[in-house]
Amino acid sequence: MNEPDPSSPLLRLDRVGRRAAGRDLVRGLDFAVARGQTLGLLGVNGAGKTTTLRMIAGVLAPSAGRILLDGEDLYEKPELARRRIGYLPETPPLHAELTTREYLAFCARLHGVARGAVAAVVDRAIARCDLGEVAPRLLGALSKGYRQRVGVAQAIVHEPDFIVLDEPASGLDPVQALKLRELVRGLGREHAVVLSTHVLPDVAACCDTVAILHRGELRHVGAAVEPVADVVQVGVARIVDAAQWSRLPMIADAQAIDAMRWRIRLRAGTALDDFAAALVGAGIRVNELRADAAPLETTFLSIAASDVAEAA
Repeated sequence: MNEPDPSSPLLRLDRVGRRAAGRDLVRGLDFAVARGQTLGLLGVNGAGKTTTLRMIAGVLAPSAGRILLDGEDLYEKPELARRRIGYLPETPPLHAELTTREYLAFCARLHGVARGAVAAVVDRAIARCDLGEVAPRLLGALSKGYRQRVGVAQAIVHEPDFIVLDEPASGLDPVQALKLRELVRGLGREHAVVLSTHVLPDVAACCDTVAILHRGELRHVGAAVEPVADVVQVGVARIVDAAQWSRLPMIADAQAIDAMRWRIRLRAGTALDDFAAALVGAGIRVNELRADAAPLETTFLSIAASDVAEAA
């Protein structure tokens, strides 16, 4: 994953809210996204994800607060969105009667790309999204996977600084989803990206940071993979049984992940170096030793289940 520079965020939400039909859709949103960072936006249906993404993309005005792009208010200077933001809504806005290349050229012009530069940026978008095979084909004849990738291509064809993707893997089969995940990882190395998804492994694979919305409020912002204190994963070179782990006094608990990997909970205050030395002394050959990670699913489900607790 990339290491974002939090001191210079490209995009910042400052107490952003949106009210419609007499109720708050989202309220008090505060978070930032830096260049080279991919943020995953999670939430159950109705949490406010799409409303948030539409405001970030510049297609929906906030009722309260400010959205700043490089320090400039996006709604005082709306031309920033057209020039510097790429947006893929959940349903890509495709025109079935156009070929892939014609459609991307059309989108490039809409985003203000100079006529003489259109062919070059379209070629680059086609290459980045692996669309060469379908460049001359009508969009109406493409598979779901290709249509999604064309949707991503239209979001990046003008080479924006900031990319907003709403459920880009929706409806894809596992192979198509894997290819799209690789594409998003690549985009995250060159742009700032906000990705909305219901697929938790996509967040762990593609995102540096996760923000969880619930009932229109931001309930959690943190690393997509967070280390757990005093818990490590150990990959062993030879099969080890539970009795061997129990003989090491600094181990509080040992659980097998599979035949060659274990999740080990160390007793409080045990240094990782001391544990590694104890493994050598016990003759346990190790090919992997790393901090365990809190499963994102646990955090997400605990927030989603808070409705039950609040109602009790």
